[in-house]
Amino acid sequence: MCGIVGLFLKDKSLEPKLGDMLTDMLITMTDRGPDSAGIAIYGPGTEGRAKLTVQSDTPDADFAGLDTALAERLGGRVSMTVKDTHAVLEIGKGEIDAARAALSEIRPSVRNMGQGESLEIYKEVGLPKDVAARFDLRGMSGTHGIGHTRMATESAVTTMGAHPFNTGPDQCLVHNGSLSNHNSLRRKLRREGVHIETQNDTEVGAAYITWRMMNGATLGEALESSLVDLDGFFTFVVGTKDGFGVVRDPIACKPAVMAETEQYVAFGSEYRALVDLPGIGQARVWEPEPATVYFWSHNAVPTAHEKAA
Repeated sequence: MCGIVGLFLKDKSLEPKLGDMLTDMLITMTDRGPDSAGIAIYGPGTEGRAKLTVQSDTPDADFAGLDTALAERLGGRVSMTVKDTHAVLEIGKGEIDAARAALSEIRPSVRNMGQGESLEIYKEVGLPKDVAARFDLRGMSGTHGIGHTRMATESAVTTMGAHPFNTGPDQCLVHNGSLSNHNSLRRKLRREGVHIETQNDTEVGAAYITWRMMNGATLGEALESSLVDLDGFFTFVVGTKDGFGVVRDPIACKPAVMAETEQYVAFGSEYRALVDLPGIGQARVWEPEPATVYFWSHNAVPTAHEKAA
């Protein structure tokens, strides 16, 4: 049992409040996942630049001079913002792979949390309210975001086992459920060149979506394929640079509820995660259908793409 939340903003005036609203939603799901918590925020980026979010269990040592050391390796400008055990490194847009390779040499204890032009991921072990406070999530702004509270069933309670999982640029995934074929699929995806760091089944789900999109599928097509290729039961919420998607397995035994107004689209494992959102009393509220893909994008008219598998 885990808790998932997601918020896609249509109304730009709400963007400064994204972190605050998502934090309230996340904390409401504490009893569904008290082990660890995480949040992905899609915020403003810089033209020609990319973000690499990293984590360290010894941040004072690992982050000291990290931007300077990395800039020397890359031969370009690197800026760094530190938040508790995480740091966001801003580098050249085409330097993510080189930066990750350099980090493995100059700071081998630093771990990658997320990468992309607008994506930042913060996750740690602990109660959602404590994780949110450590990273000042309430103060973050953005266009959309997803979050997760975890009750571990498939792997240990660690920072790397917390959600969201990032396996492709500006792409991440949170999951409630359990995948039974993740071990065989992990081996296959690694042979295909997809980077997977943990033994967590959710990271395999994220990597599967990345792999399908690497091979030309749209997000909607990748989510539809997951209904065939992934065994188990799951509710996925996937974030991309432009929006987010939702899909539930054909049995749909994991709870989920969505709400849409002129200002936003919201997702929660339970309705109580949505009750404090503005205008929720006038929202269209529904339970996502089994084996159906929903997607909202800032690059298109913000209505759901729905297609039964």
